[in-house]
Parts: sequence; C-alpha cells; structure tokens
Amino acid sequence: MDWGKVTYIFFSLMSLTTTAGFLYEPHAVPLFIAASVNIISTILKIGVRNLLSAELLASSLVADLHLIPAFMALTFMDNERLAMALAIGAVVANLFSIALALIESAKSQDKEEY
Repeated sequence: MDWGKVTYIFFSLMSLTTTAGFLYEPHAVPLFIAASVNIISTILKIGVRNLLSAELLASSLVADLHLIPAFMALTFMDNERLAMALAIGAVVANLFSIALALIESAKSQDKEEY
C-alpha cells in the first residue's frame, strides 16, 4: 500500500467533507477547518508526480481560492450567502479533484497489470 497516496487522498476527502459540513452548519469554525485541511491537501499535492498531478494541484488551488475568501467574507463582512456560494464552488472543485484521483488510480492499476 502506498501510504503517500493514502495520505493525500485522505486530506482530499477530508477537505470535501468538512466543506460539505460547513454547508450544513454555516459557522466560521467549520469553514476555517475546511480551509485549513484544504491547504494541507494542496501542500501534499505539490510533491505528487503522477499522470494527472497538474490537474490535481490546480483543482486544489481552486478550492483554496474559494475557501479562503469565503472565510474572510463570513468573518469580516458577515456575509453568509457569499460564503456559502464560495463554499459550493470549493465543493465542486474538490469533487473534480476526487474524480481525477479515481481516474489516476484506475490508470495506474492498468499499468501494474501489464
């Protein structure tokens, strides 16, 4: 088992689920946790060298650039609607990232069989 892959998939899924948790209960703390976990996920993806690494990193950066402004909008401007809209964008980016990870995993398993 590749523990590096397990770790970065774990943080990708954790980012998705914590952002979804914010959508269910819109407070600053879950949004801060979601943004923090997503930043960790992005940092882990920087060192990944696989077939779709550029796409994985780009999707994680998109989620970062949604969650950080969402936290600022909620905390400093008290604009819950804007924070929710940005968090939905982050969920879409994280879903795309998970889909890419699944595709990459399936392709790497195809190579191992031959």
